[in-house]
Amino acid sequence: MDPLRAICHELGFFTREHAREAGYDGRAITREARANRWTRIRRGYYTFPDIWQTSTDEERHLMRCRAVLDSHGDNVALSHTSGCLALGIDVWGLDLSRVHVTRLDGGAGRIEGDVVHHEGFVASGEVGTVNGMRVLGPARCTLEAGSVGTPECALVLLNSALYRGLCTDADIANQFDLMAHWPRVRHLHIPVRMCTRQSESVGESRGLWFFWVQHLPAPELQYEVFADGRLLGRTDWAWPRYRGLGEFDGKVKYGSLLKPGQTPGDAVFEEKRREDLLREATQSWMIRLIWSDFDRPSQTAQRFRQKFAAAS
Repeated sequence: MDPLRAICHELGFFTREHAREAGYDGRAITREARANRWTRIRRGYYTFPDIWQTSTDEERHLMRCRAVLDSHGDNVALSHTSGCLALGIDVWGLDLSRVHVTRLDGGAGRIEGDVVHHEGFVASGEVGTVNGMRVLGPARCTLEAGSVGTPECALVLLNSALYRGLCTDADIANQFDLMAHWPRVRHLHIPVRMCTRQSESVGESRGLWFFWVQHLPAPELQYEVFADGRLLGRTDWAWPRYRGLGEFDGKVKYGSLLKPGQTPGDAVFEEKRREDLLREATQSWMIRLIWSDFDRPSQTAQRFRQKFAAAS
């Protein structure tokens, strides 16, 4: 294997110095980059085009995170959006073009190229290591990231951190109290009150925010339906008072989570059969939401209002 590719697989990047050690002089390094045989992650840091092109936006951001940490040594730790991604927290609706770090050396806050340097007090024990990356704690990272996004973004972050067991409700409440007077944190009081570990995906969390903004009844989450003592299934949302069930359909449901030998068509048929059983067992209606439904909130909310009105 190409030694630079081996280094890239190990570290997530290779540096200009690595290339020199592999026998490339300055002109050769420039030639490889200009010919698009290497992809520059940031100044002095590279990967290979096939790795870059097949990576998601989140994976590319983490490559840049690793490069930034390598270049700054022990002076910084990932925080905000970057810290959330490093911790495995779902990030939605946030800018991934710059890496966010918090200074550990008392350095000034600033934006420097592709890095946002934040200053702030970091207590002993707040810095951990995840997959070789220095990162601040989950509760702090989620609130910091939420502070640079919308309240809806914040709810997605908080729910994901709770669902993955990275922190507790008490951790978030305590951290929020500590950060209450920080810039842009005040608008997070609603998502902090709403957050729950029962929301299992970005779509479900966006649904909770949608119901709240549209003044629709709050649903029960992960609602289990039984018949003759047997569990028939579980729905993302339910409104027992209105005999209503709700599901979020992300494309992953019919794609990468297929059972062995199962086609997307088989999965759709099985899901439709499951839905029929749940509706028949509960004598309920069901509404399924997809990503685009959140882009037309008035029309989507009207679908629910009609069902609620008919059941009242």
